[in-house]
Amino acid sequence: MKEQFKKFLNEEQDPKAIEKITSKLTDLLMKGEEVGYIAVQKKPAITVFPDSIILTNKRIIICTPKNLGLSMNFTDYTWDDITSSFVKENILGSEFSFSTNTDLIISIDYIPKIQARKMYTYAKEQLDLLKNPVQTAAPVQEIVAEAEVEDEIEEVETEEVTSFAEILPAAPAVTETFEPLPTQPTQPAGERRLSDLSKEELFDKLQNYKKLLDNGLIMQGEYDAYKKEILSYM
Repeated sequence: MKEQFKKFLNEEQDPKAIEKITSKLTDLLMKGEEVGYIAVQKKPAITVFPDSIILTNKRIIICTPKNLGLSMNFTDYTWDDITSSFVKENILGSEFSFSTNTDLIISIDYIPKIQARKMYTYAKEQLDLLKNPVQTAAPVQEIVAEAEVEDEIEEVETEEVTSFAEILPAAPAVTETFEPLPTQPTQPAGERRLSDLSKEELFDKLQNYKKLLDNGLIMQGEYDAYKKEILSYM
């Protein structure tokens, strides 16, 4: 673990403070959590027990020594709770601050300028990742899933059509035949000729043919032929 945190001694960090933090972080980090940067407070006077800030890929941890350095308080804020971060450079060091969703502003002063800049850069990267998560293979997987669903739908539709085709009998072929319309109506055997009927009888006969047409017993062409002939005698 100590070898892992040697890289954070390049920007004026207090080696003793880093060593104390290292011993505490062994059991403090969660699964999958990685330390991105550690900054240590450096006041103008000798600071025996400086505060420290740890930035990980999951949260910001503030370490405050107490009981003459024998113990330490840890306060953490996840990136979901943080809305923004900023740095204010002063004559002696810088002040690193961040705000939370509850409008709480946390600040630590006397951070060496280079450390404060590194913290600000890392914090901005984490907040940007939170707002704009990287999308890699997810869209491709969604497209493949949609294609598989469409294939399943097509298969189901095909099976349903096939099953209906098996259940339903084949429809018989329908052939339409058209008989030529009679040019002259056929005279039933034993019936008086039209020329021998009165106008009232001819009218009644025409009414009878109309009823036969309405009941579908004769074709329209037959009715028209009867009608034409009857009207010729009226």
